[in-house]
Amino acid sequence: MDAFVVTGGGRGVGRAVVERLLADGEAVVVVELDPDGVGWVTGHPAGWRVAAVVGSAADEAVAQRAADRAEALGRLAGWVNNAAVFRDAALDTAPPGEVLDLVTANLAPVVVGCAVAVRRFRAAGTGGSIVNVSSHQAQRPVRGALPYATAKAAVEGLTRAAAVDHGPAGIRVNAVALGSIRTERYDAALAAQDEDGAERTRRQMATLHPLGRVGRAEEVADAVAWLLSDGAAFVTGVVLPVDGGRAAYGPDPEER
Repeated sequence: MDAFVVTGGGRGVGRAVVERLLADGEAVVVVELDPDGVGWVTGHPAGWRVAAVVGSAADEAVAQRAADRAEALGRLAGWVNNAAVFRDAALDTAPPGEVLDLVTANLAPVVVGCAVAVRRFRAAGTGGSIVNVSSHQAQRPVRGALPYATAKAAVEGLTRAAAVDHGPAGIRVNAVALGSIRTERYDAALAAQDEDGAERTRRQMATLHPLGRVGRAEEVADAVAWLLSDGAAFVTGVVLPVDGGRAAYGPDPEER
């Protein structure tokens, strides 16, 4: 049986990826910083095929424990780097060190995850697949997210470089660049607004995405599962937009 590690897998997109892999009959180790985020693992219908490791995905010791658990469940076949931090620090108001710390908070879990996965894949001699979760903001940032956008741009560069370096060992490295996705965090942001504000936000999100809506976490999970699978055996070094066309669309004030 193949086993996978999913960081930030307790909620949102990460949880959807976990559930998709479990539905496919795979084994999954969830890495989650918040212990409350993995309470659902106990008693899950997948039974022994799902396990949790609590700790920071940026901590190499935590990542190594997750790899050990995965290898105890089956052949470590894939690693999904999904963990992220959403907090801003502006260049004109925050100390540069604070900005750098937030960039690192988003980049370090991906570097650590890739490093541990690559070493395990190479030691096993079986190859494997890594999927990094990026964002449309890596190419087209929105205001108020500079550290996050900077880190995601680095994640995409890391994805391509790691694919080039480790392709000869049968290791594929790809990324998904997400648009706005409906998750618990998205719903909470809407709930924090008054009714008129929430409706404006919904309309804006519909306008920004050519498909006329935000995405569903399950749609991201489908794309990730494909990149992890043998169906994508000749796909590496790719940043796949899963964004309802948001990255392709450049709103123009004269378009009307």
